Amino acid sequence: MRKILSKIGMGCCTIAALLCFGSCSDKLEIQQAYPFTIETMPVPKKLKVGETAEIRCQLKRDGYYTPTTYQIRFFQSDGKGELKMDNGTLFLPNDFYPLEKETFRLYYTSASTDQQTIDVYVQDSFGQLVQLTFSFNNDSSKDEE
Repeated sequence: MRKILSKIGMGCCTIAALLCFGSCSDKLEIQQAYPFTIETMPVPKKLKVGETAEIRCQLKRDGYYTPTTYQIRFFQSDGKGELKMDNGTLFLPNDFYPLEKETFRLYYTSASTDQQTIDVYVQDSFGQLVQLTFSFNNDSSKDEE
């Protein structure tokens, strides 16, 4: 009777071990793509021709995966103007530029008396995209002296 109980106990232990360790995978799962947002400070709504608006930006990540890189680009759908990065890089429409800091500033200079709209896109190395839209009206009012 002891032999039978011993064999049953040994069989149960073997089955339990197979169930516990057989379902494990050798692959280590690491989350690589984390959602992110871009937060901005308020931006002026009116610009005169030649006037520059500063756009202060902060990249906020939900998690960190070291090799993740970010790129920035812009498109101007209305009006004329130019967009620069705080390091002096002048953006060309729809060209990608590396985003090297999580806190950065953009400078938009108006070159039009019309309504101006720019879309700024930030994309990570996994293809996730965040879009920001900024609109500026012409401020043709005369400065009061």
